[in-house]
Amino acid sequence: MPKDFSAPSRASKPAGAGKKRAVAPKWDSARSEAPAKRDGRKGYASNKGDYVPKSERIVEVDRKPRTARPDSESDRKPRTARPAFDGDRKPRTSRPDFDADRKPRASRDFDGDRKPRAARDFDGDRKPRTGGRDFDPARKTFSERPDRVARDNDRNKTFEGARAKSSTGKTFSQDVKLERLESATDAATFATFQEMDLPDRLTQELAKMGAATPFPIQAATIPVAMAGQDVLGRGKTGSGKTIAFGVPLVAMLAAAGNQPREARKPRALVLAPTRELAEQIDRTLSQLAKSVGFFTTTIYGGVPQFRQEQALKRGVDIAIATPGRLEDLMAQGLVDLSGVERIVIDEADHMCELGFVEPVTRILEATGDSQKLLFSATLDKQVANLVKRFMPNPYVYEVPGEVNETSDIDHIVLTMEPRDRSQIFHRLVQGEGKSIVFVRTKATAEALSQSLNDAGVSTARLHGDLNQAQRTKNLERFTHGAARVMIATDVAARGIHVDDVKLVIQLDLPEEYKTYLHRAGRTGRAGRSGTVVSLVPLGRTRKVEGLLERADRKAKYVHVTPGDKVISDLAGPIAPPPIVDSLDFGDSRFETTNKSAVKKNLRERSSGNKLYAAKDRRFRQR
Repeated sequence: MPKDFSAPSRASKPAGAGKKRAVAPKWDSARSEAPAKRDGRKGYASNKGDYVPKSERIVEVDRKPRTARPDSESDRKPRTARPAFDGDRKPRTSRPDFDADRKPRASRDFDGDRKPRAARDFDGDRKPRTGGRDFDPARKTFSERPDRVARDNDRNKTFEGARAKSSTGKTFSQDVKLERLESATDAATFATFQEMDLPDRLTQELAKMGAATPFPIQAATIPVAMAGQDVLGRGKTGSGKTIAFGVPLVAMLAAAGNQPREARKPRALVLAPTRELAEQIDRTLSQLAKSVGFFTTTIYGGVPQFRQEQALKRGVDIAIATPGRLEDLMAQGLVDLSGVERIVIDEADHMCELGFVEPVTRILEATGDSQKLLFSATLDKQVANLVKRFMPNPYVYEVPGEVNETSDIDHIVLTMEPRDRSQIFHRLVQGEGKSIVFVRTKATAEALSQSLNDAGVSTARLHGDLNQAQRTKNLERFTHGAARVMIATDVAARGIHVDDVKLVIQLDLPEEYKTYLHRAGRTGRAGRSGTVVSLVPLGRTRKVEGLLERADRKAKYVHVTPGDKVISDLAGPIAPPPIVDSLDFGDSRFETTNKSAVKKNLRERSSGNKLYAAKDRRFRQR
């Protein structure tokens, strides 16, 4: 049946559909006439009032004009003068004297007319307190936990002697000389590194670094550490402690053979208190480790942790870290210390001070039963609790002859008038040798370095407000001789190794004798000689005398004025300004760069890849 494609039919529209309805005009409505108001006028009537067109409004012209307002001033009588009150008023009579007509008050005797108060016996008329707190000294402690009981007892024993000596019964933290740890263990020493049964490559690398023969602390502690015993080593700064603990770490890793590295699990750990000391340790250990096929990495704060994460993921053998950043990575699960076989704590006394002892304790607990090596320039009873907990039977070694050692470091105290300090200090830093100046605050370091640079003395600064890049750059300038003077706070007092430091100038004296020793250790390193100069106002030498007494050092006291021969002998001749071969121009564009030549050189340096070379050929053929 064929389909019907015609349009569907639609219903027809009505005749009037689609047209607008006609509306009659307003004035052409069914009304016979236009609307009118109530009074018959044209307009609209409204409840609110009648509206009248403006053109038909009636203006009232039958109103009389307003008369002028009378002048109020002209029709008012003038005010008469007010009578004077002084003339018609009687003078005031004098006030009666109340003292004259009053009888004197009779004195009252409070002692005679009052009965004496009966004495009260507080012990006899008061009932004993029930249900209260027992103040019996022999009572049990509030907490029955054994760790808290032991903590409270230990704290009471610690402060008992201090409270007895103090007149107020309070204890104060003072710089007191602590008793040194003593060792009852004797060990054999060796005259050369070859006798210690070290790998040949390791001994060759030591010879390249200038360590052909071991120092006393190295000869005594390396054999003991390689035997697996815990070690406590004390020696002055510059005595070779880094090699003393670095050689056993590398040698024992080499003795274990070539083992695959595990991600995030270092096999050896070195803890350092500062970033600068961690970098210095890495410069020494990286050379020793690479000589036998091992790798190191540094972990410290102040820099992004991405590179440190990548190094740990690839696997490292020795990690040199500061406690703060290491704990952060441990909390993030980026490092696991369960595989650490040996741990070294450099500057152990500084680690045990407030702020470091708790992180170090947690890190030592994470390493388990690993071998512990503790080294520092000052090793005393302050680390006794740490040693007692983690090192039951350590070998303690102290470099002999360092108690009253003054052979290679001279200590001089210059007393002067306060007005002469600027001239004397300026002459001291004008010498040819390198000088490290220690100050108390970061603001002093900034201001003093700027003043010396303005005076023509090339100066670098080192303090806690600088980031890691600025610290590294300033240390390189001072190490390479671009700056002869380094203004530093105590952040540089521990572990910074700079060769050829002639003078250590203490512009501000430290608060502790151990800080004095670490400051003095910046000079006279590795057998060299040096001088420590302390600037003290005249008549105020009591503080420096106490520091030297606790540090077991003897100093020479000299009163100086500007121009004295003693100052020129200490500083030496005035050095000329340094000649700089190259300057840092930043991002300045002086030479035109040929980009095509740069790309060509990069292609020539890189080795070709067959896959990408085939792709390049196909692309060129197109």
